[in-house]
Amino acid sequence: MRSTKDIQSEILRLKKENDVCILAHAYQTQDIHEVADFIGDSFALSKKAAEAPQKTILMCGVRFMAETAKILSPDKKVILSHPEAGCPMAEQLTASELAELKKQYPQSAVVAYINTTSALKTECDVCVTSASALEAVKKIPQKEILFIPDCNLGSWLAKQIPEKTFHFIKGGCPVHMQISPEDVLKARKKHPDALLLVHPECKSEVTEQADYAGSTTGIIHFAENSDAKEFIIGTDNSIVQHLQFAHPDKKFYPLAKCCVCDDMRLTTLVDVYNCVNGTGGEEIILSDAVMTKARRSIDAMLS
Repeated sequence: MRSTKDIQSEILRLKKENDVCILAHAYQTQDIHEVADFIGDSFALSKKAAEAPQKTILMCGVRFMAETAKILSPDKKVILSHPEAGCPMAEQLTASELAELKKQYPQSAVVAYINTTSALKTECDVCVTSASALEAVKKIPQKEILFIPDCNLGSWLAKQIPEKTFHFIKGGCPVHMQISPEDVLKARKKHPDALLLVHPECKSEVTEQADYAGSTTGIIHFAENSDAKEFIIGTDNSIVQHLQFAHPDKKFYPLAKCCVCDDMRLTTLVDVYNCVNGTGGEEIILSDAVMTKARRSIDAMLS
């Protein structure tokens, strides 16, 4: 039986031998993080893919992340670590449904959370991440915003940008939406000295009680830079583990044990090994037309 260390050593050898850059989303497990070239949120990883010198990109995450990497690196081979790793939120709206919504709100700028398919991005004006959304939406000249698909993140934005009118669909992350105000009460009672850090994909009743609400990267940076010694983490529970490894002098607790993305967990260390060995994963293929149209919304965020 091979050990974790043995498989990791083989991955490190093979990725150099086969010219593969491994990108791992923050929600991947610790053993995968340890062999990755870059770790971060979905858009940060896509930018790293474009900058990386390697000709092959392995995205350890979910499908929309691999699609975004392909859009920003059309000349590179992009592999999704597990073919079944999707994102329920990204699939809550189709391009044809969005086209109908645009007819209902003709004065609105269409803002897509990056957790959307490449097909949806072709119908949008601006693509945003949880980290960039506030600044990006403030700069949009239109006074009306059709924000898709996450109504929780959208509502969080609307409260901070009252001068704009927002329209939403009833979409969102089914994992973060499971976290309840009761979970907050229980966690605060159990850990009264801990600060509560949550992702804005959570319900507004949860984010309103947080000491900090922001992107996964923002949560990590807040915990790293805070003088506090205890934190309750309101996002995928993998972040609790990663923070424990990085900061053993501090204590981290999950806000809710149910906050686990099953799609992120599909990718295993052996899947990564098979991908760098050329026998696993799925190559992402997008048409030139889709990549060109989808990139416009991404470039709009960057500008």
